[in-house]
Amino acid sequence: MKYSIIGAGIGGLTTALAFEKKGIDYHIFERASKISEVGAGIWLAPNALQVLEHLDVVEDAIEKGNSIDRITLGKADLSPLSDNFQDKIKNKFGYSTIAIHRAELQKLLFAKIPSNKITLGKGFKSFKTLNDKSIKLKFDDNSEFLTNFLIGADGINSIVRKQLFPQSKTRFSGQTCWRGIANIKLDKEFENRGMELWGNQIRFGISKIAKDTVYWFAVAIDKPNQKDDESLIKQKLLKMFINFHPLVKELIIATPEINILRNDINDLKPLENWCKNNVCLIGDAGHATTPNIGQGGAQAIEDAYYISNLIQENPTQNIFDLFQQKRQSKVNMIVKQSWTTGKMAHWGYGKSFRNFLLKNMPKKILENKMMKMYQIEKPL
Repeated sequence: MKYSIIGAGIGGLTTALAFEKKGIDYHIFERASKISEVGAGIWLAPNALQVLEHLDVVEDAIEKGNSIDRITLGKADLSPLSDNFQDKIKNKFGYSTIAIHRAELQKLLFAKIPSNKITLGKGFKSFKTLNDKSIKLKFDDNSEFLTNFLIGADGINSIVRKQLFPQSKTRFSGQTCWRGIANIKLDKEFENRGMELWGNQIRFGISKIAKDTVYWFAVAIDKPNQKDDESLIKQKLLKMFINFHPLVKELIIATPEINILRNDINDLKPLENWCKNNVCLIGDAGHATTPNIGQGGAQAIEDAYYISNLIQENPTQNIFDLFQQKRQSKVNMIVKQSWTTGKMAHWGYGKSFRNFLLKNMPKKILENKMMKMYQIEKPL
């Protein structure tokens, strides 16, 4: 049984690596001609790290990234609304969260995959199911490839999904995000701490991702598809966040304009199905989520884990329906929770009530939510 994976992002590469470990026949195709350095930071929560441990790459991720042992949600001046040390999480799962540059994670996954099982510079165009249920893939260069099963791991704007479920729709959250990487040394109190500061309908996130390297993001309410004048982007952000903790100003100033990325925050309106016949969607292609609880990449990594385990347990069957049954409930809960959190962060009214609730929420409730989210099933 041959599996073809479209997309060499985090979900596609992790799936390929999981297939490699379990001896599942696969090939991965990626539109880009090389694994790019473009991107920003990503959090690998304990659920993702357990999968990477299973795939023998967790030590590489820890070495390339930075451990987050304390997560603070605060006001603009960093006075805490919620402040959680990750000791209990680490004791239970073996890890707290690792913050890492997305490109570093992609590179270390890519390096573990045999070169003859991945083709770069190969843009997927369409698929056709043949009479014997095999699938013919067609690429932008008009070349074709026959496969038994197709896995779409080609992101929120998935071409596989658009053909499989043409009625599927992305949703604009009403917010846009600027992301940057600053080469700066943090004070010791911030080195192993993930922080998000909530102001007046704007917010700013900070986490160290490597030695003297800090990832930050800034979020504000805006219309979709807006553009920035690159030469004025720092001035705009400095003015926007003038009343925030001084560290915010330092990070913006230390980031070259060319390294500040702007993207609207979108997710995928939850699909009733992720699969049809011999085609299945994973990661952002099937269930893109807003980045408000740090689980987008982790859920793609979990997909790789579960889909590979199911194939190993049922090597002659189509397991895509089983995969959806196992994963959909948890993923939909995370998509909904992340969407709600993003909206709440930008409330114009009720902000004081929101802050009161966050400040007085029993730590046990938040801890239990995290424990449930980070739990994964062990293979049979």
